[in-house]
Amino acid sequence: MGNLDPMTGFPARVFIARLAGVAVFDPAGDQIGRVRDVVVALRTGPKPPRVLGFVVEVQPRHPVFLPITRVTNIDADSVIFDGRLNMRRFEPRGSETLVLGEMLDRTVELVETGEKASVVDVAMERTRTGDWLVTKVAVQRDDRGERGRRARLGLRRRGETLIVDWSAVRGLTAEQEGQGAKNLIAVFERMKAADLANVIHELSPKRRAEVAAALDDSRLADVVEELPRGDQVELVGALDPDRAGDVLDEMDPDAAADLLGELPAEQRERMLALMEPKEAAPVRRLLSYPDDTAGGMMTTDPVIVPPDATVAEALAQIRNPDLNPALAAQVYVCRPPVETPTGRYLGMVHFQRLLREPPSSLVSGFVDPELKPLRPDLPLQAVASHLATYNLVAVGIVNENGQLLGAVTVDDVLDHLLPEDWREQVMETAPNEPTDPEEEAVRSES
Repeated sequence: MGNLDPMTGFPARVFIARLAGVAVFDPAGDQIGRVRDVVVALRTGPKPPRVLGFVVEVQPRHPVFLPITRVTNIDADSVIFDGRLNMRRFEPRGSETLVLGEMLDRTVELVETGEKASVVDVAMERTRTGDWLVTKVAVQRDDRGERGRRARLGLRRRGETLIVDWSAVRGLTAEQEGQGAKNLIAVFERMKAADLANVIHELSPKRRAEVAAALDDSRLADVVEELPRGDQVELVGALDPDRAGDVLDEMDPDAAADLLGELPAEQRERMLALMEPKEAAPVRRLLSYPDDTAGGMMTTDPVIVPPDATVAEALAQIRNPDLNPALAAQVYVCRPPVETPTGRYLGMVHFQRLLREPPSSLVSGFVDPELKPLRPDLPLQAVASHLATYNLVAVGIVNENGQLLGAVTVDDVLDHLLPEDWREQVMETAPNEPTDPEEEAVRSES
């Protein structure tokens, strides 16, 4: 963060990208949220922007505005404020700019040389009057250009990162085309998919498309699964067709089926045709069931082992860190093939039972004969009742031939019991807080 200013007690300079995800504490030491972004007011000419405050995300995934005037300390792993926080949902105003969401990856021009560069970070500093200003910009020189021109101007190696004054760059006061999102993605790299989805939901459609382009297929698929259905359709529909197919391949089959179920039949078939046949097959099966039945809710890739698998082999499968925790809670024993639809279903073993047994023992010796699977046509309420009655987090779904088709997890059930727009409600609903006079004073000066 930089050395402390002996006059103010604050860091002399704070690089804003390093604040992303930093915990925010009240004076009692209780964490109330995490920094998502920093709000600044751009000014005319070469004047550096004024920092207005922080966007702080409090639970559940709710952004609020913390005026910079209420911040009492900033360091490498925490921001401390005076305890006063209005819980009204943050909505950016036309005169305000979000540093991480709108400045990172912006293509700018170095005033002295006319050279193009990309913004990788910006720094703010506290003045003697107590104001915070954005004074420095960290940029990476463009790798493109002619070597001879660089040599004549005495420029150093390509792709070099340097820190310059705010006034030394042009192009940060207006939205640019083709901004990119590499550095924004790096800033939020450690975010859970649901939290990154909340960030993306708040971005403009143009910026959202840039972020989607910068994410790899697997990460984008995870994020899409956490977005409201309308955002899912918009984001995937805006992708290049081949990329859309790749992202759908990476999604869980039940999530892909839910998304595709929102599309007109003709468009749905086009999207299915873009997918790999092996990935599209389970999605087609799921789409054949009504949405509010066990078949329409199930996932087609639970943990399945053959009867000759050992406890050690089963535990190795459920240790997969990418596995949904509800799916990892139990193992389904089936005769080959062990891909759905499987051979004959033999039973289920809970992972707690596996932990109590010798690693070399066969899993088939511990199936629970009392826990029966369900049929795919069972309605939502009956599935929910079954899970509640037997204190289960998942249940197998078996067809009339005794083949395991998949499993319904408790989160699948909750997703269908909640209102259709519940994700949007989590992202959009704001407590009915009165206007904060100090916040209004700070933001009106912008």
